[in-house]
Amino acid sequence: MATSGILSTGSAYPDGILTNADLAQMVDTSDEWILTRTGIRQRHKASPEEYTSLFAIAAANKALERAGIKASDLDLVICATVTPDQLLPATGCLVQAAIGANKAAAFDIAAACSGFIYGLTLANQMIRGGQARYVLVIGAETLTRYVDYQDRSTCVIFGDGAGAAIIGPVEEPRGILSTRISSDGRLAEQLFAKGGGSRYGTTGETISAGMHYFKMRGNELFKIAVRSMVEVSRAVLQEAGYNPSDISLFVPHQANQRITDSVAEKLEVEPARVFSNIAMHGNTSSASIPIALDECVGSGQIKQGDLILMASFGGGVTWGAALLRW
Repeated sequence: MATSGILSTGSAYPDGILTNADLAQMVDTSDEWILTRTGIRQRHKASPEEYTSLFAIAAANKALERAGIKASDLDLVICATVTPDQLLPATGCLVQAAIGANKAAAFDIAAACSGFIYGLTLANQMIRGGQARYVLVIGAETLTRYVDYQDRSTCVIFGDGAGAAIIGPVEEPRGILSTRISSDGRLAEQLFAKGGGSRYGTTGETISAGMHYFKMRGNELFKIAVRSMVEVSRAVLQEAGYNPSDISLFVPHQANQRITDSVAEKLEVEPARVFSNIAMHGNTSSASIPIALDECVGSGQIKQGDLILMASFGGGVTWGAALLRW
């Protein structure tokens, strides 16, 4: 059975920046209010001419170049997104065509902020099962298209961008040691957007009612997110035979700095071993963890042999964690 690991990473995001001061001109908020409650100072915002696959393609090409493999070597392209270019075909197929991964299967995953962990789990199983050798996993979002700039509880949170990783064979002790994914659809009303699907459609009425915008019950979601991320993190650590004290770096989904702090505290991982870039990017949903990984690799915060824990939580609700030896 093959052992798989992350061979390389890449990231991309719009040049456009939306600061807290900019938002204060649009909605009843302030830099202090946003920073205190979320830890966010700014977020990247796509221009009207930009869309999800553009960032996904750029991130994918960087990851391919760094891995030293060709797109034609890929067996599978998994794109995690809740903001696809269009309803059909999958954004993963559009990325596949653009990068020239002509022999790969391609599809999308809609697991919100847990999408990258879901994709990593699938890629690992495909490689371990012998059905793939190289898999491209992307998290890509243009979330600012779906926020109501009259709703300060959501418009201050989300940003745009993409992160990608090449998953392929590695020699032990490197590799993905354990992954867990889970969901609870009974909590769907905690974070949702009802418009645009087959149930409500896209009409003048749904658009005027703002049904295509994200809606969130933040206080309830906070508690569920902390509990779920802690439990799933402990599960992957236990399965692999490690303790939180063994972790070199904890890379959580960048949802809210207070969530990150609470999870790290309950896991007893000190701040020096917890990565956070939410101040500069906001919440980029499925792109959050791969962007963070790429920044950690680029800055030297992740080195070969490090034990890396990743954990996420998102709408659905979904959650997951992965433990790997870099």
